[in-house]
Amino acid sequence: MGGILFAILATAFLQADVFTHDQAVVLRARLRHSFYIPDPLPALDAEVRRTFSPASGVTAQAVTYTTEFRTRIPSIVYLPDPLPPGRIPALVVINGHAGDKYSWYSYYTGILYARAGAVVVTYDQIGEGERNASRKSATRAHDSITGDEEMGRRLNGLMQTDAMQGVSYALSLPEVDPSRIGVLGFSLGSLVGALDGALDTRPRIVVLVGGGNLTIGPGHWDAAGHAICQGYAYGSLHFLGDRPAYVYALQADRGPTLIWNGRQDQVTHQEETPDAFYEDMRRRTVVLRGSDKNVFEYGWNDAGGHRPYWLTKPVALWLQRQLRFANWTEAKVAAMAEVKIGDWASRVAVGDPSAKAEARPDGTVALADDVPGYAQGELNVFTPEEWPAVKAPYAMEAWVDAARAAEAAER
Repeated sequence: MGGILFAILATAFLQADVFTHDQAVVLRARLRHSFYIPDPLPALDAEVRRTFSPASGVTAQAVTYTTEFRTRIPSIVYLPDPLPPGRIPALVVINGHAGDKYSWYSYYTGILYARAGAVVVTYDQIGEGERNASRKSATRAHDSITGDEEMGRRLNGLMQTDAMQGVSYALSLPEVDPSRIGVLGFSLGSLVGALDGALDTRPRIVVLVGGGNLTIGPGHWDAAGHAICQGYAYGSLHFLGDRPAYVYALQADRGPTLIWNGRQDQVTHQEETPDAFYEDMRRRTVVLRGSDKNVFEYGWNDAGGHRPYWLTKPVALWLQRQLRFANWTEAKVAAMAEVKIGDWASRVAVGDPSAKAEARPDGTVALADDVPGYAQGELNVFTPEEWPAVKAPYAMEAWVDAARAAEAAER
């Protein structure tokens, strides 16, 4: 079905009083086309490079698989050891700006939730880690990509495709229950997760932290400072009218969503979007859906800032209710000790220096599960000796060249 027909049908549906499932199917296809998300998604062509034990009760695999334009994604996938009986849930982590599989919260999430009884997929964002030609982290390299709205939609669409491929990889594992998939998005990852959870119907649940405060008009997610990865992409949805209501109506058509933030989060300006903002956004979504079924829930850490709140007790309890981790119960989670991540980072060797910044008053207070430290090299997929010969399809430049060629071919 071509883009013109998508646009005609989507415009007709936008004029309807109530947003039905059939309308969601057509609009979802229209938006995936707008973001250049491959249809069908690329074949994974996955390869397990090595298996290792990063912590007691956890097995990890260094994995690679394919994304758009035959470029490749390096990933660390965490599994419970031993595996619980029956099929188990899976979580896919979408990092924030400059985040990758080396980020302290990716690693901590992998250990914590694998011990709970889940598969956890962590991967490198475009331009970071082993998707950086120099294998550097925290570079924000994708911000240097130049282009207009089309390139912005392509880049954000790649990020959504990457998340979808993480889901595809989880679903390829025989131990994973396809009805218990979760996507976790932090900061930039919360925008990617909001759109991904609206456009990919396979995850059961989506959790958005450090974000989720989508606006009808100008706001943080339209900001020029990150135009290439978020501003152009979110701005391209203006044709919807009430952008947040349609995004969250599509989310509700898929399944439950939780938004959790710190009231002191100045990165995504949560002080400008208090309870009344979320209540009104929820009301508009319910009106559009004609029902409150699966319309997002939201909550706060009153003293917290910009943090990965899925590591905290309230969000872990929500996840336990939704996904039923075999090694946890709600009572067990409620009784678990907590640790300030800055204190944890001071006690153990941590591969991501930003973990120590969590010693600030608004730092993450995570569930404590005796998570050991790690060195960045322990989370490499490739050895230093292997890297020069294999890096071409992983480095950001390979995707940029292919995207520019595709852009030129369409003009």
